[in-house]
Amino acid sequence: MPRLMSVAFTEDAVRNRTKTVTRRKGWQFLKPGDRLTLCRKVMGRKPDEPLVRIAEVEVVTVVRERLDLLVLWFDGYGAREMAKEGFPGMDPAEFVERFFVEAQGIGHSDTVTRIEWRYLDEAAPLPDTAP
Repeated sequence: MPRLMSVAFTEDAVRNRTKTVTRRKGWQFLKPGDRLTLCRKVMGRKPDEPLVRIAEVEVVTVVRERLDLLVLWFDGYGAREMAKEGFPGMDPAEFVERFFVEAQGIGHSDTVTRIEWRYLDEAAPLPDTAP
């Protein structure tokens, strides 16, 4: 059974299939091939509040990286990652401050888990068969 993951702040991007990456404080146990059910809200629901399932995904990559790489790399990495996170055009420094430093007390240079997925209603990529 797939694990449940909340995507409350990026529900529209998940519904539009434009969000393909998330960063989490934990989730180090995930590995490529694991499946997740992305939901509006998982924890903290009221007793009568339904679990709203939005999408089924398969994990493609799981890497640990410093949070400040979003801000320190100057090759456009932060901007590309903001689009993948479901926040196109957001300043990476604002993203780090708002969702990690202020909301969770995570330091700018702390390591987080970067999780990338593909939507299961999309075709799986073909393996590279080039010689």
